[in-house]
Amino acid sequence: QVQLIESGGGLVQAGGSLRLSCAASGRTFSNYAMGWFRQAPGKEREFVAGISYSGRTTADADSVKGRFTIARDNAKNTVYLQMNSLKPEDTAVYYCAAGGFALPTTTATMYDYWGQGTQVTVSS
Repeated sequence: QVQLIESGGGLVQAGGSLRLSCAASGRTFSNYAMGWFRQAPGKEREFVAGISYSGRTTADADSVKGRFTIARDNAKNTVYLQMNSLKPEDTAVYYCAAGGFALPTTTATMYDYWGQGTQVTVSS
């Protein structure tokens, strides 16, 4: 089992920044690829960014390219999502997820463990 706890969400004005953190406990964190997903009201959960177990490979959704950056610190069992130039359409509950594979995937059902989510609200 892997337990994931997200933090860092909140209310921010358009153009602002937030950094989300996801702390993992349980099994060896460095064995898991990690992903960030988000879900807005009335919409399906969508992939935001992912990172390989080593941290060497990342993937971003087109909607966040150039604005969001995913990173991980295996020594701290934590994955981060730095979000800059936030837009109102980024408003959603953000979830981190862990998958027992090497490279990140955009498919939510592939991930084995999920956090409870953290709310991000961007005002215009």
